[in-house]
Amino acid sequence: MKCLILAAGYATRLYPLTENFPKPLLKVGDKTILDWLVDDIATSGRVDEYVIISNHRFVHHFQQWAAAKEKELFTIVDDGTSTNDTRLGAVRDIELAINALKQQGREPADGYLVLAGDNVLDFSLTRFIDYSLTKNTSCIMRFHEPSAERLLKCGVVTVDDDDLVLQMTEKSPTPATHWACPPFYYYTTSDAALIPQGIASGCGTDAPGSYIAWLCTQVPVHAMQMPGRRFDIGNLASYEEVQRTYRGIIF
Repeated sequence: MKCLILAAGYATRLYPLTENFPKPLLKVGDKTILDWLVDDIATSGRVDEYVIISNHRFVHHFQQWAAAKEKELFTIVDDGTSTNDTRLGAVRDIELAINALKQQGREPADGYLVLAGDNVLDFSLTRFIDYSLTKNTSCIMRFHEPSAERLLKCGVVTVDDDDLVLQMTEKSPTPATHWACPPFYYYTTSDAALIPQGIASGCGTDAPGSYIAWLCTQVPVHAMQMPGRRFDIGNLASYEEVQRTYRGIIF
């Protein structure tokens, strides 16, 4: 399995911390956000390569970070953008990384774990990997979001009793449920190959969930209930809160 980590954003709401430095490499406790994610996923034994998708401005930071890692295989993909206004968007960044793997003959047989590189969790993503391989479909996560205001800013999903996604919308003005979707996904290899078709059909490319919203109209997609808390670091206040409260991943 390949793990694709989205790290090409510019994190403008975290300036000045991220004006010249990528958000995934900010420290939380004694490790970077990216280290927390990778160190957890590595315990699954399922991932044989991590692909970090960076913008051009910050790519050297990720190259330096990866060079210091000894156990895992890392590939850093430069999406060629240098400003927030010219960013490709998450879906096109995913497409870029998958195409790079295909061109080098490294397309995985058992799919892609795709996640945003700027979240800290108090649970292990290995649970999601196991769930996805059991379902044998592309999968997402869901959590109950009580705030109607927050639901307007995220993906929202409707599911049946077997976790099958019946509908997903991204930033809908009229959310159908309170099941919100964090930026953690599993694509089967065959479903990942449909990304160009999804883009051509008009699915959004900025938010990563936009592709899943289209994909679930084409093939079965399941949604696992998130087993813990997600700390979304979006601005300086949320970063300071995580620094105060985070005490490590609970497996």
